[in-house]
Amino acid sequence: MSDSSPPLATASAPRLKRVLTLWDLIFYGIVLIQPIAPVPLYGVAQKLSDGHFATTILIAMFAMLITAVSYGRMAALYPSAGSAYTYVGRGLNQHLGFLAGWAMFLDYLLQPLINTVWISTALHERYVHQVPFALWAAIIAGIVTLLNLRGIRASARANRILLFLMFVVVGFFILLAVRYLFSSQGWPGLFSLEPFYDPKTFNSHRIWMATSFAALTYIGFDGVTTLAEDVENPKRNVLLAAVVVCLFTGIFGGLEVYLGARVWPEWRIFPNLETAFMDVCRRVGGPLLFNAMGAVLIVAAFGSALTGGLGAARLLFGMGRDDVLPRRIFGYLSPGSTTPTYNIVIIGLLSWGGAILLNSIGNAYEHAGELLNFGAFLAFMGVNLATFWQFTVIARPGYQRNWLKDAVVPLIGFVFCALIWWNLNGLAKTVGGIWFAAGLLYVGIKTRGFRAAPVVIDFTES
Repeated sequence: MSDSSPPLATASAPRLKRVLTLWDLIFYGIVLIQPIAPVPLYGVAQKLSDGHFATTILIAMFAMLITAVSYGRMAALYPSAGSAYTYVGRGLNQHLGFLAGWAMFLDYLLQPLINTVWISTALHERYVHQVPFALWAAIIAGIVTLLNLRGIRASARANRILLFLMFVVVGFFILLAVRYLFSSQGWPGLFSLEPFYDPKTFNSHRIWMATSFAALTYIGFDGVTTLAEDVENPKRNVLLAAVVVCLFTGIFGGLEVYLGARVWPEWRIFPNLETAFMDVCRRVGGPLLFNAMGAVLIVAAFGSALTGGLGAARLLFGMGRDDVLPRRIFGYLSPGSTTPTYNIVIIGLLSWGGAILLNSIGNAYEHAGELLNFGAFLAFMGVNLATFWQFTVIARPGYQRNWLKDAVVPLIGFVFCALIWWNLNGLAKTVGGIWFAAGLLYVGIKTRGFRAAPVVIDFTES
C-alpha cells in the first residue's frame, strides 16, 4: 500500500502480449476452483440443507453466473490483478474499493486456515485417531510454514498432474455410482427429484442458510479476470471464461452431489460430516476409492494452504513495506532472499490457533467456510453494484444502454449475493463484521474522515 501513489491509477508499463486463448482461461479457472470443489463440503452442506445440497449448489450457481458476467464486463473496462478491489474502487468509489480489498484480504488470511481445518479433521477422524486434532493442526500448519519459508511452490506441471488425478478419481466415482444405483434400483435409482426437492424435509429458510455455505464451491472463479491483459479479445473471452467456469463447476459439481445423495440417501447419518463423501465413495468403490478420494482431497487442500499462505504473507509484506503495518515486522525480508519470513510464521500461527479455536467451538469447517464467504460475497455485491453504476448511471459517450443487461441483471446479481451473505451463520457475521468495522475505522482515520484518497492495496503481491 502507498499513500503517495494516485489511488487505483494505472501506471504506464509495457503491454503484455495477448497470447492466452479462451480455453486457456477456462482451464486456468478450473484449476483454481478444482473439479472436486463440492466434495469437502458435502456432509456439512447436506446437513445444513436437510439433504438438499444439490438444490443449494444450483441456487448458488445462478448468483455466481450473474456475478461472473459483472466481473467479465468490469474486467474489460479495468484489466488488473486487483479484481473486485479495482472494479469497486474505480467503478463506484475509492473508499468503497478499499473496503472491498479489506474484505478480500480476510479471504487470503482464511485460505490456509480452512485447509488446515479440513486436513487435520480428515487425518484425525479417518486415519490416525490417536493423534489429537490440535497436534495434527500444528503438524499441518508447521509443514506449510516450513515449505513456504524454503520457497517451495507448486509448479504448473504439478497442478496439471493433480487436476488429471482429480478427474480420474471423480470419473471412477461417477461410473461406479451409476453402476451401483442401476444394479440395486434400476432406472428409478438413477433418476429422482428427491435430491432437489423432498417435501418431507424441504425448508426454504434452511435452503438459504445452506446456500451461503454451498457457495464456497465457486470461490476462485474470479481469478480468470486477473489475466485480462494477457488474453486474446478480453472483452469477449474474460466474460465467457468466467461464465463457463461457473457453469462447469455447477453442473459437474452438481452431478457429483446428486449421485452422492442417491447413493447415500440417509444424510442424517454420517460417521464424520467433513469427510462424508469418502464414505459415499467407499459404498460404491470399496476401500480403494475411499482412500483414493481421501488422498486427492488431502493433497489438493495442502496445495491450497501452501499457495494461500504465501499469498497472505505477501499482502502483509506489501502493507508493512508501505508503513500501513509496522515495517520492522511485516516489511521484513529474509537477508539475501525475497521471503517475508515473519509474515509466513504469523500466517502459520494464525492457521494453527484458528483451527484449534474453531474446533473447540464445534463445526470448525462450516464456520471457517462461512467466514471466508463473508468477505467474498461482500466483494461480489460490490462488483455487481459497480457494473450497474458504470453501465447505467454514468453516461458514456456513444454507448447505448441496454436496461436488461446494464441494470436489471447486475441488480439481480446484487440481490442474490446479498441474500446469500445475509444468511451466513451468526459467528461468521460477527467475526466478519468486526473485521469490516476495523477496516472502516482504519480508512476513516487515514483519510481524515473520508476526505482524502485511501491508500492503495497492491494485490500483485499475492
